[in-house]
Amino acid sequence: MSRILITTDYLRPGDEADRHLRGHGHTTVHAPMTGRRDSEALVAALAGVDAALVAHEPLTAEVLARAPGLRAVVRTGVGYDSIDIAAAGALGITVSNLPGVNANAVAEYTLGLLLVEARGLVRSARGVAAGSWPREDGHELRGATLGLIGYGAAARAVVPLARAFGMDVLCTTGVPGTERTDPAVRFLPLPELLAAADYVSVHTALTDRTRGLLGASAFARMKPTAVLINTARGAIVDEPALAEAVRTGRIAGAALDVVCEEPLPADSPLRDVEGVLVYSHLAGQTAEARRAAGVAAAEEAVAALEGRPRFPVNTRFLRNR
Repeated sequence: MSRILITTDYLRPGDEADRHLRGHGHTTVHAPMTGRRDSEALVAALAGVDAALVAHEPLTAEVLARAPGLRAVVRTGVGYDSIDIAAAGALGITVSNLPGVNANAVAEYTLGLLLVEARGLVRSARGVAAGSWPREDGHELRGATLGLIGYGAAARAVVPLARAFGMDVLCTTGVPGTERTDPAVRFLPLPELLAAADYVSVHTALTDRTRGLLGASAFARMKPTAVLINTARGAIVDEPALAEAVRTGRIAGAALDVVCEEPLPADSPLRDVEGVLVYSHLAGQTAEARRAAGVAAAEEAVAALEGRPRFPVNTRFLRNR
């Protein structure tokens, strides 16, 4: 019988994921973590634990080294940039994610942000709340060009929704040509996509290659009427450069569901920039996606503890403990 820590804040004792783990003979320990995760609190929570279901906790090499019993970590989502997968592998810890588990939720949310930006809905609601009655023209999505950066599950789920609104869809991606089979998408290098798109939506993973990918030079290539949408990872965008680009009219605006530091710090360069809207990392947060993620994470934890993980992301680093 293994002891499994659950830090993802929407998973609760007695829910479907908890019942699945207990049904397989494991003991569960819930320690929900929100806001800025403290490494010492995380180390304390990992004491005596065999596996962990985690959200965005910073599982650094130091933290992992202080969890000698840990054998498996499962991210209850897709991105795993908060986990040092190489250090985990060197310690014999399997790290898994759940590819595509919230793709539909993220895709629908992306279209929501596009509509909010195109029609100026936040500006309108704020004006009414302040006592005015704003009646500025918005724009239709039909006929506009959407540029997708990345072609994972969420980006692919965006395509039919955008096409249903009559948008042209471009994409820049590193996936092999054999996977670029959707006739509704035109694949272009990033510079060409940035120059052509009315809306640029980020769906790529955070890696050394994509960190700071969208900075001053990228914004200089975009249309002055273009809007940036980011539901992927905050660090893909150079935030000071983005704030400057919007403030000076280099681009029209940005809707960000993710930022470099969450929650958004009081001194963030993004604060008080007219045209930049920051949301609280909600893209994948639907009741349906959360349920699917919880169940899938529980199933993955059981499989990993039995030595048969389905979605390991650090196989190349693993050694036997």
